[in-house]
Amino acid sequence: MRKRLNKNERQDAIVQILCIRRQDTISNLAEEFHVSVRTIKYDIEELTLAYPIETIRGRYGGGVRMREGYSTGKKYLNSEQYQLLQKKLLTLIGTERTIMESILADFAPCLHKEYAK
Repeated sequence: MRKRLNKNERQDAIVQILCIRRQDTISNLAEEFHVSVRTIKYDIEELTLAYPIETIRGRYGGGVRMREGYSTGKKYLNSEQYQLLQKKLLTLIGTERTIMESILADFAPCLHKEYAK
């Protein structure tokens, strides 16, 4: 049985859980943290402002998930940094271009997928 956590501790734990499990349901998280479904929904709303958490609609397959490629403890590029490096990428050729592409994929996985479309 998990001890009752304050809001910040609970939100940190939710992020850690989603990084490990990748996906879970709101009701399961509410039960696990001994809070209401509404409380978890508020937590998720706040967390989506700082983390790449996505909500999934659906009665049975719905819930929340951490975007693919994200994990805590890893440094990521913000969109401005990504866009600057993307411009520099256009001037590179050969091995340097390959290295820059790998940097962008490793440190901006969510942005890299969006811009690659």
